[in-house]
Amino acid sequence: MTEVVAALIWNGNKFLACQRPANKARGLLWEFVGGKVEQGETKEAALIRECREELGITVAVGAVFMEVVHEYPDLTVHLTLFHAKIAEGEPQKLEHHDIRWITTKEIDAYPFCPADVEILRRLKQEY
Repeated sequence: MTEVVAALIWNGNKFLACQRPANKARGLLWEFVGGKVEQGETKEAALIRECREELGITVAVGAVFMEVVHEYPDLTVHLTLFHAKIAEGEPQKLEHHDIRWITTKEIDAYPFCPADVEILRRLKQEY
């Protein structure tokens, strides 16, 4: 099982959604910023690193919002989604095809990765 972390970053009533690069697995689907936890790394450290690499921002990692296990044809992920705040910088498209701030009412207009479906359902209920 692959440990994956992601950030739920809010800006007012909108959260940050990132579109995967076309050339990667699940290309052009939307997701939360994040990635794989490397050996010897804490989940929080991995999330800080991934946000810096993918968006050029420094984040303050908060509490866990939700955890999900999802089986893709090529891998099984244990996804931990953390609340996070931007401590420094403005999000930039360093790796993603696109990035957008969206409301929970706009979720259905964006095709997200299957692992995020349960999380998005909860977001729509709670926000």
